[in-house]
Amino acid sequence: MPAEDPLATRKELSDFLAGVEKRAFKQCVFAVQEEEAALDIVQDAMLRLAEKYSARPAEELPLLFQRILQNGIRDHFRRSRVRSTWTSLWASLGLTGEDDEADPLETFEVAESASVPASPADRLQQSQVMAAIEEAIAGLPERQRQAFLLRYWEDFDVSETARAMGCSEGSVKTHCSRAAHALAKTLRSKGITL
Repeated sequence: MPAEDPLATRKELSDFLAGVEKRAFKQCVFAVQEEEAALDIVQDAMLRLAEKYSARPAEELPLLFQRILQNGIRDHFRRSRVRSTWTSLWASLGLTGEDDEADPLETFEVAESASVPASPADRLQQSQVMAAIEEAIAGLPERQRQAFLLRYWEDFDVSETARAMGCSEGSVKTHCSRAAHALAKTLRSKGITL
């Protein structure tokens, strides 16, 4: 390694993992629709990054982590396909009755620096808008959802997103454009404009 590419310190690696864990979990929940599987995928991705790539420069960690995470999500679906068809996979989730109302994403604490409206009515409206956005994101096709989350949630540029997804930059642009149009249409149909 050249001297100008300092390797990530233990603290930098630890801080990176602490900062990315909640977003990565939510991203996995969107993808696999199962909290326990999402936790496993995120923990496995974090361990792999620490074990195999801790000697890499700190600025490479976000892209490496996203690549490992996306591969973990794909591996999850490959294993599921081997065991059963998609229909039996969704049936095995057991989403019936009251469980349909449970939202594992509500367990996250709001960061103190987050913009929280002062009045209860504003907080209710914000939570309803966020729920609608999350539902719309979850309803996107897998590749559109991946591209959208990497570009606009993880703040990756087009080339980083393409490398993380294992596709061309043109595909990333197409997926993001389609995702943005689909989200806007879905939210407009619910009377939400951002």
